[in-house]
Amino acid sequence: MAGRLGGTAKDREAGRQACLDRPCGFRSARLPGITLPAKFGVSVEYLPDPAPLIPTRVTTERQAGRYLLDVVIAGALEDILLPLKVLEPMEQFLILPEVTNPKNWRGGTIEYLDTGHTILIMTPFQRGTLFINTQMAEANSFKSYKDLLDTKWTGKIIIDDPRKPGPGQATFSFFYVHPELGPEFIRALASQKLNIFKDYAQQVDSLGRGKYPIGVGLSDSLVEQRAKQGVPLAIVDPRQLREGSDVSPASGGVGVFNRAPHPNAARLYINWLLSKEGQTSFARGAGYISSRLDVPTDHAAPWRVPQPGAIKTYGLDARSDMRNKVTPFLFEVLGR
Repeated sequence: MAGRLGGTAKDREAGRQACLDRPCGFRSARLPGITLPAKFGVSVEYLPDPAPLIPTRVTTERQAGRYLLDVVIAGALEDILLPLKVLEPMEQFLILPEVTNPKNWRGGTIEYLDTGHTILIMTPFQRGTLFINTQMAEANSFKSYKDLLDTKWTGKIIIDDPRKPGPGQATFSFFYVHPELGPEFIRALASQKLNIFKDYAQQVDSLGRGKYPIGVGLSDSLVEQRAKQGVPLAIVDPRQLREGSDVSPASGGVGVFNRAPHPNAARLYINWLLSKEGQTSFARGAGYISSRLDVPTDHAAPWRVPQPGAIKTYGLDARSDMRNKVTPFLFEVLGR
């Protein structure tokens, strides 16, 4: 999505424009926390590019000598934009004391995705990884992922294909690096005659219709949505599982483009977005958990709040392991 920001008289006079990518997986095209409040006198216009198409847009425009983008909010930025070296270090844009104060952020620091501090993480949260049809299985019967190895579940588990990017790949990466699970658990799980699907909606709907009683690595946001509509689905609370679940920022990464045409407007936007007010609006609108400690979490399930020490399936090291270790292993175990 693209945004036109004119927070100051100087910006408006210059006709400054800021373009924002649409955060992937958002529930609506326009959300609080993306559009600045009216009090700033700023209008925002969005470019509706999904994250995988951002590199193409950026590369094409820059090859033509056009620098039209200021701000990006999306997921997987370490894959889609970091290699292009088109983002600025974020610290120079952070001005408000409430934004720069590390005590306001989880872990006592602002989290960055990369060593250059060009991508700031706004919304780390625990992912739902294990799902059930409530008419066919009981959530409280699962205390460990190893319970999935019971022979009564053979042929009855549906998974998102972990050989491609998505929640299935994140889940199996979590399994791979977890010290109590690892590659041998994945091998054992694969022997359960898993039903592998690529389409998120098809996976969730198959689980909801009772074709399968258990799902692993599905879209937790889609499961939540269907459950609210009355479909007999539930997410097994990761806190009751001995191994827990992984943490992901989903589409909550934010960065500022270098050679941005409207740095003043971008600075205004970034500081509001990272303020308590902005993060409250952003988190509630997206259903996410903010990195800020002073932002309420009552709009989301309690288990969404990130647990200290939880495994992260994002970041440069995690992505490197996924490419070089996890994915080749999954092709070996699950085939091509």
